[in-house]
Amino acid sequence: MSSRKNSSLSLADAVPFNRPCMMGNEIKYMAECVKRGHASGDGVFTERCQEFIENNFQASKVLLTTSCTSALEMAALLCDVDSSSEVILPSYTFVSTANAFLLRGARLRFVDICEDTLNIDPKQIKDAVTDKSKVIVPVHYAGVGCDMDEINLIADQHGLDVIEDAAQGVNSQYKGRSLGTIGRLGTFSFHETKNFICGEGGALLINDEALIEKAEIIREKGTNRSQFFRGEVDKYTWVELGSSFLPSDILAAFLYAQLENMDRITRQREHIYNLYLELLGPLAERGILRLPIIPEGRTSNYHMLYIITEDAQVQQGLLKQLNERGVNAVFHYVPLHTSPMGESLGYRKGMLPVTEDLSARLIRLPFYFELDDGSIHRIAGEINAYFDGV
Repeated sequence: MSSRKNSSLSLADAVPFNRPCMMGNEIKYMAECVKRGHASGDGVFTERCQEFIENNFQASKVLLTTSCTSALEMAALLCDVDSSSEVILPSYTFVSTANAFLLRGARLRFVDICEDTLNIDPKQIKDAVTDKSKVIVPVHYAGVGCDMDEINLIADQHGLDVIEDAAQGVNSQYKGRSLGTIGRLGTFSFHETKNFICGEGGALLINDEALIEKAEIIREKGTNRSQFFRGEVDKYTWVELGSSFLPSDILAAFLYAQLENMDRITRQREHIYNLYLELLGPLAERGILRLPIIPEGRTSNYHMLYIITEDAQVQQGLLKQLNERGVNAVFHYVPLHTSPMGESLGYRKGMLPVTEDLSARLIRLPFYFELDDGSIHRIAGEINAYFDGV
């Protein structure tokens, strides 16, 4: 294996892992928001974003939030998760997926993932169900949908709620249905590392109309302020447990400029994804590394391109060399069950073998809207060079 180094590389030569982009109207819309005199939550641009998501993804009701974390915390409140509840979720996810339910006092039941998609394994969900189970949280990894038919079947059989963590799945589909609209609730992220961004932001998708009014109250600090502004009550007051989950309308203005370019962004990301596959395909054919797959019946938003190496030693060596060569590739999640917090909850290494194995071999490659073909060829060239002679 090659171990070339080039200490003369400058920051200008480096390929970053992510670079937030602007599509053209962000500043214009933000200025318009300020001129309208309503920069706080639930202004004109918040309404436009919510309607865009509802109309394009066939969602019953959408509420913008300050983050996907906030949306998950709202979902936990809406499903009445408490200290008597158990929540089934993958360990291979971002910490917010766990924190939202742990904050309500729930017991977390981490389960393993599938070898092919790295999504939660329905067979493991079945084994994890107890009489205390309350919620299943499928996380749509890399924008590729979980097996929602099987997950919803298990949920229906046991009377459980399904809350989709679709932070990475905005504009992906499972059998013709948008991710985030298939469970009782869904959550989106508009963090700057996602496909459509506003720096920090998220959304809660409410697919059970019975939860809409309560969701509005929770989002407005536990008050019926939304009903007051619609003229449904003569004054608003504190009626429920809640918090401040509303994003500024300035952020919504930025986000709307992204959403109106959703198709353009998705086409470009598809091009980047396919070029990576083309250039790295020969290594995959030789069995040197593994590339992502998109199972039949699922469409991707091309959120990321990852590779899976033969073993952890290769992963570490390749990561080191890529970064030395100015390519900011990264590992992904440290499995939550092996973290200090996970261990404090009674988990330990060895309990989820598929998660532990794949997480130790996975590398995420740079991926963002403005990533040009030359940079992709360079990245693929560095990867091929590392495996020279193998």
